[in-house]
Amino acid sequence: MGQRQWLRPVLDDVFAGLTVAGVLLPEAVAYAAIANVPPAHALLAALVGLCLYPWFGSSRFAIVSPTSSAAAIFASAVAVGGMPMGFALVILTGGLLLLAWALRAEFLGAFVSRPVLRGFAWALALTIIVRQLPHLLGMQVSAAGFFPLLQQLWHYAALVHGPSLVWGLAALVLWLVFKRLHRWLLLPPSLLILMAGMIASAILEPARAGVALVGQVAWAWSGWHWPHLSDAYWLRAAEIAPALLLILFAESWGSVRTLALQHGDRVAPRRELLALGLSNLASGALQGLPVGAGFSASSANEAAGGRSKLTGLAAALALALLLWQGRGWLALLPVPVLAAVVIGILAHGLWPRTVLNSMRLRSDTWLAWVAAATVLVFGVLFGLLLAVGLSVLLVVRRFSRPLWSELGQLPGTRDYLDRDAHTEALRTPGVTVLRPEEPVFFANAERIFAGMREQALAHDTQVLVLSMELCDALDSTSVEALAELATDLSHRGCTLMLARVKDRPRDALHRAGLLDGSSGVLVPVFWSVDDAVEAAQARLGPAA
Repeated sequence: MGQRQWLRPVLDDVFAGLTVAGVLLPEAVAYAAIANVPPAHALLAALVGLCLYPWFGSSRFAIVSPTSSAAAIFASAVAVGGMPMGFALVILTGGLLLLAWALRAEFLGAFVSRPVLRGFAWALALTIIVRQLPHLLGMQVSAAGFFPLLQQLWHYAALVHGPSLVWGLAALVLWLVFKRLHRWLLLPPSLLILMAGMIASAILEPARAGVALVGQVAWAWSGWHWPHLSDAYWLRAAEIAPALLLILFAESWGSVRTLALQHGDRVAPRRELLALGLSNLASGALQGLPVGAGFSASSANEAAGGRSKLTGLAAALALALLLWQGRGWLALLPVPVLAAVVIGILAHGLWPRTVLNSMRLRSDTWLAWVAAATVLVFGVLFGLLLAVGLSVLLVVRRFSRPLWSELGQLPGTRDYLDRDAHTEALRTPGVTVLRPEEPVFFANAERIFAGMREQALAHDTQVLVLSMELCDALDSTSVEALAELATDLSHRGCTLMLARVKDRPRDALHRAGLLDGSSGVLVPVFWSVDDAVEAAQARLGPAA
């Protein structure tokens, strides 16, 4: 009985690994088509991610392999500097991920907001699907941009290759049928369509009718390679790498965290940085695509019953066996069928339901449409950089805006509340209590304190009390600005007091000499707002 209890979870993980391999094989081939590279580069990247992540990652469900967004960004880099620049981008991204791990910078993923990710993913799915239409239709087009490509497809519609269109449409119909029957299927729909396409190709020989085939997949490890590029192309890759890092980590951490919350697991973002960094560094050195923990493969692992990281290793073994025995069959796959599989895989994200639903929240959801528009108008690469840059710019703008509230005492209590939200809260005569509603740091300190000074003087304030509970730390700029505020108020007959100052900012004030007056400025500090107001009333005397 004890042996069965030990064996059952292992078997569950092995069977889940077989299912994951069945999902990854068609996805890797499809993403290689998106990246405009032979399938071997995507399959190798999948093997690297499957083998490395279980040893360094923190999630038992995450499957690290090529993703559609990373493949599209890789393709944009290849269009600029060829495949060596694409591999240089993967290596640099892996190195930056490891640097972020060493610097404990796991907060980086938060700089790309969810609306930006949703808009980017939706526009990316639409762009990739449109780029697959020439393969589905058997057409040769030269345009690369989204709208120029649509225009060219419309202009040369008469050149559609009939046999290719028939194969592509048949694959799409099969996709729709298999998606409706997926609960009763033993294998993923995409894998079944690829198998059906290869078998039908072996029987019907569509190449005789002019239908393009994937062709022989070369598979020979040529060792570790450092991309041979000029300094200019290395610099171009270095410009893209930070944006790819943010997208990869934000997408991967979103998948890892979502699955962990569903099962009550604990995951560590810093370990995810390490696992992703090593996986991308190794993949780039082996001439593979960038990898991340995509939600489709990771959720397939969870749905298949995977219970531990053994699933990823089992999937790697199964994928390697498939490549060993199945490359001859893969060569027979018609390109229109592969294009149909790509369209089918990405079609679920084509309807912007999540973007539309999030608009009910208002706030920053407009970012989704801006990110989508930049990708469609300017292309994947520039759209990515612009969307990420916009996210970072809004973060900086948000924290640099001065925002504070005036507090008043709730009658009969020692509590102080925002007077705008609680009209019953009362002001203390001669005393103004203000609270910064965001952390004070070098970008907003001077503006916040200047605005507070103007508000205090406008109310004929004799004692200004600042409630600092939202400030976990004070940098040198903030401390100096606080000292300047105390000095300026003192010259105008007003005293500055601080309340609810945490230990770290209190230590910074002590080192600056503001607590003992050794700096020439003395700022009294109290643990509570009520204590500070009582001290202010005692200073003002009975007249107050």
